[in-house]
Amino acid sequence: MKYFFTILTILLSFNSLSFAQEFSKQELDSIKSHIFNIQNEVNSIQLNLNNAKKTLKTGIFVATLGYTVTIIGGQLLGTNPQLGEALLYTGGAIGIGGTIVLVNGFNKISLEIKQTDFNPTQ
Repeated sequence: MKYFFTILTILLSFNSLSFAQEFSKQELDSIKSHIFNIQNEVNSIQLNLNNAKKTLKTGIFVATLGYTVTIIGGQLLGTNPQLGEALLYTGGAIGIGGTIVLVNGFNKISLEIKQTDFNPTQ
């Protein structure tokens, strides 16, 4: 109990001291400006992701379909080589097309990382 009162007394004496760093109006405006810029960048990223979502989903579907056809073609090589070979080439082409659509979807997402001179520890 003695330790509790000692710690309480120390904490209460520290309470009278000001540990909080006070910012000038200019520093607060700068911080608000940086927060506003970061929020705008986050909104831009979310918009780009939303715009690219449909293209990415289409690319994944087409690529998956193409590579599924390729696998089926590989399985048929033993029993029906002509059909299997045709499916291999067709599935490969469809898969490459889907991959190109995926790359286009990722290109829609433009993430520019901007260097800022803001340092909160100053």
